[in-house]
Amino acid sequence: MQLHNLKPTPGSTKSRKRVGRGTGSGTGKTAGTGHKGQNSRSGGRTRLGFEGGQTPLFKRLPKRGFTNHFRVEYATVNVSELNRYEEGTVVTPELLLQDRLIRKNLDGLKILGNGNIDVKLTVQANKFTASAVEKIQAAGGSVEVI
Repeated sequence: MQLHNLKPTPGSTKSRKRVGRGTGSGTGKTAGTGHKGQNSRSGGRTRLGFEGGQTPLFKRLPKRGFTNHFRVEYATVNVSELNRYEEGTVVTPELLLQDRLIRKNLDGLKILGNGNIDVKLTVQANKFTASAVEKIQAAGGSVEVI
């Protein structure tokens, strides 16, 4: 099989419907839109969510809450997940991204204190919980705020 030999399976492709090409074609004259009325006119479709003049659903429903545009969202990692690294490793957000412990860096990295850590590490992050700092230092490691 070569690229120049490839072709679609018979019956899997159809030719495009050519509308408005004479009465003999079956879709001539009105080109499949029928006679008169809104949908026969150019630009004659209604907009998305239009309900014929009735108040649309999105306007009938109450508005609730608000979005805080100043919200800071951190990528989070638990202390227990850092056990995979060898003694003396410097754990950075880039290393965690590379090892897929976090998917995105978001607005920074926060280390949470869930679980236990038995390895001596230097952890660099934007934020730490008090329990995370306690556990990392108890294991002989150090904490650096970026």
